[in-house]
Amino acid sequence: MMDMGDRSENEGVRSLTELIGKTSARRFIEAPPPEDLGLAEPIAFPFLSIVGQAEMKLALILSLVNVNIGGVLLIGPRGTGKTTAVRSLIDLLPDVERSRCTYGCLPEDITSGGIDDVCPDCARRYGMGEPLIYVDQVRLIELPLNARLEDVIGGIDERAAIHQRMRLNRGILARADRNLLFVDEVNLLDDDIVDAILDAAAQGTFTVHRGPLVATYRARFILVGSMNPEEGRLRPQILDRFGLRVIVRGLEHRKERLEAYHQTIYFRNNPRRVVKEFSEATELFRQELASARDLLHKVRLTSQAESFGLKLIQELGIDSLRAEITLFEAARAHAIADGRDRARVEDVRNVAPMSLRMRRSTFMQDYLSSMDEEEEEIHRLLKKSPGRNSVAKREEGPKKGKPG
Repeated sequence: MMDMGDRSENEGVRSLTELIGKTSARRFIEAPPPEDLGLAEPIAFPFLSIVGQAEMKLALILSLVNVNIGGVLLIGPRGTGKTTAVRSLIDLLPDVERSRCTYGCLPEDITSGGIDDVCPDCARRYGMGEPLIYVDQVRLIELPLNARLEDVIGGIDERAAIHQRMRLNRGILARADRNLLFVDEVNLLDDDIVDAILDAAAQGTFTVHRGPLVATYRARFILVGSMNPEEGRLRPQILDRFGLRVIVRGLEHRKERLEAYHQTIYFRNNPRRVVKEFSEATELFRQELASARDLLHKVRLTSQAESFGLKLIQELGIDSLRAEITLFEAARAHAIADGRDRARVEDVRNVAPMSLRMRRSTFMQDYLSSMDEEEEEIHRLLKKSPGRNSVAKREEGPKKGKPG
């Protein structure tokens, strides 16, 4: 990234937004993950070589820069590159510190709550001066469409139970901690699974109860979902939990469609060569992304940007307070992605469509409208009724004189 304090606005520098606009990328990790977590395919199509779909690419990058945005929902027909785009993020994901413990114990737990806030094994390691964490790359974890609730939140370790040992297995949500969780066809999942995912995403933790065993796991992940509206609608309460909403349409221009075809065939015939050709720019993009995440805390919204955003939300008649959170956090991410520490009106303008679309409820508008009519009728009748003072006097009757 750059030193924003010394950078003038007109100075020509690289930024994430500039790199997104250019079709160039590099870097790839060929080593498979240590365990099967439902991870995406290891060789991914280079993100910056995806043709078109500027809003989708921008939304995904902003969600990686700022986890407070609340994730992304990609909505569109089959074959428009939604899954390919999400899987291509694997090369851009930064490094994070992970717990070595099954239960996710961290040094910060001991700092904030004492040695009793970690498991006995971690307390012993800490006392012996052994590290509780290690540095690892953020991973892309995909939730299988046929996943059961027990697969998602965890359950009894059946192999351990055979040997008369009761132990809990971590579910997909626990393994998604500090990772990116991709839920393809989110509108086709069972309601209880979706509720578990959304509750964990909102709280950052979840608790599993299985007989006498109870365990609380961290689940701080970036949530990305996709859906094809032809295959079913998404419940309003689920839709509201996603921060950015992107309508993904097919490429309109013949030149872009032809280029996408050539890119796809070239990658299928020799994926490693394609990845190698894009490795340098991907590494540059990855470094810029990591720098943007580190500098995000310095970004502030101008008062004009705040006023503009609030006016948009008010005029659209949006009730959910998640609209402000998503809009302003996305604007901050957009500013730092462009190498600036002030989010301006233009940043709000650029992220407003993906932040505010599909947040109004026709049902709620009609329902509240009918309630307003009823309220008006009640107040109108109250105004026509006799004054409270006169009614009170009639109820009390004539005052009796003092006894002589």
